[in-house]
Amino acid sequence: MRVVVRSPELHPVALSAGERLVFGRAPHRGGRRPGRYAVAVPGCGPHVSRVLGDVLVEPAGVRLTWRGANEAMLSSLFDAPGGARRVTLVDGMSVVLDAGKNELVVFAALDTAGGPKDLALTLVVSGAERSRELTELSGGELPAPEAAVPTAEAPEVLSRYSKLWYVALALTEPLLAGTEDEQSVPTHQEIHRRIEHWRGGDAWNLADPRRVDEAIKKISRIAFGDSLDPYGAAREGRLFNARFAVARRTAQRRLVTADDLDDVERAARRRGGGR
Repeated sequence: MRVVVRSPELHPVALSAGERLVFGRAPHRGGRRPGRYAVAVPGCGPHVSRVLGDVLVEPAGVRLTWRGANEAMLSSLFDAPGGARRVTLVDGMSVVLDAGKNELVVFAALDTAGGPKDLALTLVVSGAERSRELTELSGGELPAPEAAVPTAEAPEVLSRYSKLWYVALALTEPLLAGTEDEQSVPTHQEIHRRIEHWRGGDAWNLADPRRVDEAIKKISRIAFGDSLDPYGAAREGRLFNARFAVARRTAQRRLVTADDLDDVERAARRRGGGR
């Protein structure tokens, strides 16, 4: 087994059976040990965990264990069983990578002049021999001072029970319920009715479609950042269905979750006298 890890921010790293790669903003070196490599990803924001992921090449496959507080999306592009798969990674989750190309996106991890950007890594799994042109990066090459920098608190992006939070929840409800279809994105009226139901008749000023649009655009900037915002005036080649893109990104980044949806539904049932 062999895995090659690539990223625009890194030199390629190749691992074979029995070897392990730990990566993040400032992974602990813990001394130099054979077969164990630690890579600091340049450009990570201070809110990014020191250790994001742990890649272990086992005889039967390659296992990725997510160690970071920052959520990420793992997508398999080639030989995934039953076709491509996509899964959101949270702290402590462990997955076996599919053969072929696996794309890993850490949301808003890079700190750039234009605002936060996603960190993208590609992990290619195969049974071929180690590629000679790739150079291993040893743990001894990590900059020592960086490891001492503590992780900053991630900024709160959506206040729970705020207007934006409810709009985000209504917008992503089909995705949270398992329906990932552009045609399922709620309309202005549906978003208003859902929030009115959850809040017992009080839906702020969201009966006005312009207010719903304003809220969705604010959520979009939070979910994507200014540089990737599909509603941004300077963005070229806007997405055909920007609202669906915002809904999917909001669900992927766990700005609202299925647990949040369950909570507001239970509250609405209690208010209505149900269980």
